[in-house]
Amino acid sequence: MLRQRVIHIITLTAVISLLISACAPKAKPTATLNPTATAAAPTSTPPAPTAEPTRTPAPTANPFPMTITDGLGRSITLSGPVQRVVSLSPSNTEILFAVGAGAQTIGRDDFSDYPAEAQNLEAVGGSWGKYDLEKIATLKPDLVLAAEINTPEQVKAIADLGLTVYLLPNPVTLTEMYERLETLARMTGHEAETAILIESLKARVLAVVEKMKGIADKDRPLVYYELDATDPNAPFTAGAGTFVDALITAAGGKNVGGSLDSAWAAISSEKVIEVNPTIILLGDAAYGITPESVAARSGWKAIAAVINGNIYPLDDNLVSRPGPRLVDGLEALAKIIHPELYRVP
Repeated sequence: MLRQRVIHIITLTAVISLLISACAPKAKPTATLNPTATAAAPTSTPPAPTAEPTRTPAPTANPFPMTITDGLGRSITLSGPVQRVVSLSPSNTEILFAVGAGAQTIGRDDFSDYPAEAQNLEAVGGSWGKYDLEKIATLKPDLVLAAEINTPEQVKAIADLGLTVYLLPNPVTLTEMYERLETLARMTGHEAETAILIESLKARVLAVVEKMKGIADKDRPLVYYELDATDPNAPFTAGAGTFVDALITAAGGKNVGGSLDSAWAAISSEKVIEVNPTIILLGDAAYGITPESVAARSGWKAIAAVINGNIYPLDDNLVSRPGPRLVDGLEALAKIIHPELYRVP
């Protein structure tokens, strides 16, 4: 399972400093798999998020020909909306479908599994970072959409086939995530519907922010997020600088891994017991980890979350893929961490 989860980390990890654009971003942490890293309970409440402006720029009339610079500083020119796109990452695939360009997407990487229709597309590789360049060329795309999981060498190899490649950089704030939606909307000709989508996403984030206003530090539960427990004595968790950390904070909790030096690192079982989290979230539930198996770990029956039955499976993709479903993840976390705010009177 560890092998699968390491691929998952490499493929899906994106860092975030703060959820709301008004807050200054932190430096991007370097992700490591350091089995000796441990965490202590957070001691202070992070600054409360503030609401983002709801204005979205009006769609630009007839933006083509379009020249645009990608995450590697490369400029590409499009003569019109792209009609045949191959996506090399799950987050890019999700964004393409979200902005209305699903029908224009003809290929995807091995890990793109959402939405369900994406699984019907031709797979072009991606496992262990290897792509089938011949298959990509055979699909005759007018755009290959890369991500930060793709190396400059891979981008060059695809471009050397005579194909147009654009590397969409990972966002580090939700505002930048909205901008990525806008970028792909312009490239594919779906600006109008994407403007509506972005306004909807912003409204949903604002609704959570408003619910969490005024939560005192003592009322912020301590949350342990588990990414991989292949070794239950040193499970992997989400540290500072990850979307997981930022979303837990915005949803009114304190992340056990928030004091880790790495974005993804191991924490000893003893440290989790010592910190005594109020809530345990199982991002590794898809790999067979259950509340029962967690409770059966040596010493974990003394943890408050285990005693009170506050162990919850969570779809890790909702909090790690830098696309529009991050808002789904925020809402899911808020309802788990502060269910009292969502109870109907």
